[in-house]
Amino acid sequence: MVAGTWTAAMPDDPLTRTAYVNARLLDPASGLDASGGIITNGESIVDAGPGIDGTGLPKKTEIIDCGGLCLAPGLVDIRVQIREPGEEHKGTIESAGMSATAGGVTTMVCLPNTMPVIQDMSGVEFVARRARKIGLSKIYPYAAATKDLEGAELTEMGLLAEAGAVAFTDGDKVIKDAQVMRRALTYAKTFGLIVIQRPEEPSLARGGVMNSGEMATRLGLTGIPAVAEIIMVERDLRLVEMTGGRLHFSNISTGEAVRAIGAAKARGFDITCDTAPPYFALNEASVGEYRTFAKLSPPLRSEADRLAVVQGLADGTIDCIASDHAPHDEDSKRLPFGEAAFGGVGLETLLPVSLELYHNGHMKLLDLIAKLTSGPADVMRLGAGQLAKGAPADLSLFDPDQGWQVDADELASKAKNSPFDGRPVQGVVRRPVTDGRTVFVRGA
Repeated sequence: MVAGTWTAAMPDDPLTRTAYVNARLLDPASGLDASGGIITNGESIVDAGPGIDGTGLPKKTEIIDCGGLCLAPGLVDIRVQIREPGEEHKGTIESAGMSATAGGVTTMVCLPNTMPVIQDMSGVEFVARRARKIGLSKIYPYAAATKDLEGAELTEMGLLAEAGAVAFTDGDKVIKDAQVMRRALTYAKTFGLIVIQRPEEPSLARGGVMNSGEMATRLGLTGIPAVAEIIMVERDLRLVEMTGGRLHFSNISTGEAVRAIGAAKARGFDITCDTAPPYFALNEASVGEYRTFAKLSPPLRSEADRLAVVQGLADGTIDCIASDHAPHDEDSKRLPFGEAAFGGVGLETLLPVSLELYHNGHMKLLDLIAKLTSGPADVMRLGAGQLAKGAPADLSLFDPDQGWQVDADELASKAKNSPFDGRPVQGVVRRPVTDGRTVFVRGA
């Protein structure tokens, strides 16, 4: 589905004024959903609204007719594994940038589970420097919450935040020790920082490869019970209550976890959460006959859990949608199900699969786009996700209705392990813009 062209990292004239006209503007931050246009100058938006139609502009203004398509802030993806440094055979900062921009993602936040782990200032600065040099999608790093992701000794959160780390997490590992999590929340609160937990009680999940239940039994596979997620969510909610810290849960996949988080929010806890497209678009039946592309962490859950996640997005309990992009090489996935690696690529399918919530009538389009733009930007306190004057000129022009079929082999990602391989979807990104620069143009 790529069928497009990436442009050079830097334009000849970085101060080019551009007007995007004849667009359906979608700005969840302001509630705007109207026909109009946007004017950018260099890296910033200088005007946006219904009255912009391309007239009365300086002669050197480049005018781009959007043909009535949707023009929204660039998508903000807060859970991406880039694999560089250390596992470049699975993915790199450049390949992640190409995959992201093909999917309309102009801002990513990457997990710290690289080799070496992102846990010192040089690691934080490396990611930001490389992303700027490549010039596709912006990348902000998380830093490790505990040294070497071992769940024992806390990292120097204050210094890492000064270097550019936006939040703290042990990535795809859970902070399993309650006392360590308590200290992390307390320490982070001192600096006004966020701790991120991917909730799963490790002793209950140990050895499991898919969701516990009838299907796992039929396939002869060891299951991971839904209660493994729920127990950790409920434990950490108690710790938030104790410490007053700020916590974000990632990859919520169960109905009970959604309900527990909703109840805690109603009590005023400083918590947020996200989910990923597989948990509202797929269920455990997608494992089928040992389909390793559907081996994810957390595992695909029951249909009841899937529907509960959909409801959590619709009612606002779940704050945002992240891709949980986890690239693997072919050798890691072309194995018996029990031995294959967990995870799937998701940057290029983030928007079209999420749009199913709109096409199926579960959410209004503006509300859905909020889960992909202003929602995650607000959670991580990033200056992104809005079409306001002075905001970064990060845009995504897309057709919400054009249909296509996911073909993993045609994705821009270096890795091809998509759980949505073969799925019919609707929604095509035409032109992503980062800091005022068109970084990718898809052909007709």
